[in-house]
Amino acid sequence: MTNALDRIDRHILRCLQLDNKVSNLQLAEEVGLSPPACLRRVRRLREEGIIVADVSLVNPRLLGRVINIIVEVEMNRDQLDVHDAFMLKMQAAPEVTQCYQVTGDVDFVLVVMVADMEAYEAFARRELASDINLRKFRSLISLKRNKFSTAVDLDQI
Repeated sequence: MTNALDRIDRHILRCLQLDNKVSNLQLAEEVGLSPPACLRRVRRLREEGIIVADVSLVNPRLLGRVINIIVEVEMNRDQLDVHDAFMLKMQAAPEVTQCYQVTGDVDFVLVVMVADMEAYEAFARRELASDINLRKFRSLISLKRNKFSTAVDLDQI
């Protein structure tokens, strides 16, 4: 599917990744298309699942979520049902903003966002320490976020 993206599609995607509230008229002008042609392309990108969501990024610090914690999780057993149950549990936990099943020494890497250490301790007790299928977990507390981006690099497509 990505092979079908031409230069104009990639330009549209770059623009929308920077500001998805740009008007179709402005977007069409920026990429060098007529407004109807631009709208058709954006609709196609959505229909094909290349554009999956239009969201607003919220500043977590202004809402009291000031601590980011990366958590490495090792399960007791490498079984599909155990991993599936853990993934469902993490999807339901509002503190977990990202959950990755990974290869290597650990089974999962989580990104957890909380207001303070007491909130993290409550999360860890409720969701991690109480899980009988979890062997151990390690918490890495972020001191500073040096880079954060939701944009996909389109130059290599």
